[in-house]
Amino acid sequence: MIVRPARAEDILALAEVAARSYSVSFGTILEPEVLATRNAAFFAERFRSSCECMLIAEQNGKIAGFLLMTDGHIDMLFMDPAVSGQGGGARLLEAAEKRGAKSLECFRDNHGARRFYERHGWRVTRRYEREFAGRNRSFVFYEKGAAT
Repeated sequence: MIVRPARAEDILALAEVAARSYSVSFGTILEPEVLATRNAAFFAERFRSSCECMLIAEQNGKIAGFLLMTDGHIDMLFMDPAVSGQGGGARLLEAAEKRGAKSLECFRDNHGARRFYERHGWRVTRRYEREFAGRNRSFVFYEKGAAT
């Protein structure tokens, strides 16, 4: 799997990966009506203004996952469910760390993602609630190498 910067022509494929991944990742955390709004069109619009902040994991010429990072904060890291667990997420995370990734936020109940980040040396430094999609939700804030 290779990691490369995103290009404008990747936006639609990225949006499709995001929509599939979001549904699988948050299917037990968010309500169906919220998940329905996070479709490929939603993500394509989001990515149009942030493509230059994205890295792509590519496998056999196809987008397998992506990472969006702004100002040292990882905003999103998603792998296509069809290729999850094959090392692409780790490669993206490593590339982000080399580019200065220092923090990220995760749903408290996203246990798979939390195990992934903790396996790679990220530590929870704060637990809190904030509004997301019209409701208060529980989150954890991670920092690389921070003490627990």
